[in-house]
Amino acid sequence: MAVKSVALVAHDNKKQELVDWARANRTRLAPLRLYATGTTGRLLRDSLERDDLTCLLSGPLGGDQQIGAKIAEGEIDLLVFFWDPLEPQPHDPDIKALLRIAALWNIPVACNRATAEFILTSAYMTDDAHHPQKPDFSDYTGRNVTAT
Repeated sequence: MAVKSVALVAHDNKKQELVDWARANRTRLAPLRLYATGTTGRLLRDSLERDDLTCLLSGPLGGDQQIGAKIAEGEIDLLVFFWDPLEPQPHDPDIKALLRIAALWNIPVACNRATAEFILTSAYMTDDAHHPQKPDFSDYTGRNVTAT
């Protein structure tokens, strides 16, 4: 069975909500490879007692871009990004770039608890036969760059 990879990101005012959601879904998250940005990752690692959770840089320091690179390289299957729609973010261009890359590479994005629960409980999360269609940008780039 192929292990799915999930990137977990949360703005400051949403970190506790993401930690609470992850704790409530600890069993479902157990078989998944988890990546997270900075402080969110450390909070999740402690809360879930998961030493195998990969912590990247803080979002404003490049963590959002690291997640985006992993998406472009075909390493991320799901982005759970609890963003705060009421708080302006100084690294807003990075956030938009991350969401753009996820949309470009056909990666599902959960931006709130309800959506995260729908996706996490989907049969597609455990179905090895399901492979989301990856875009072929060869017409755009002049060479095949489909993610593996």
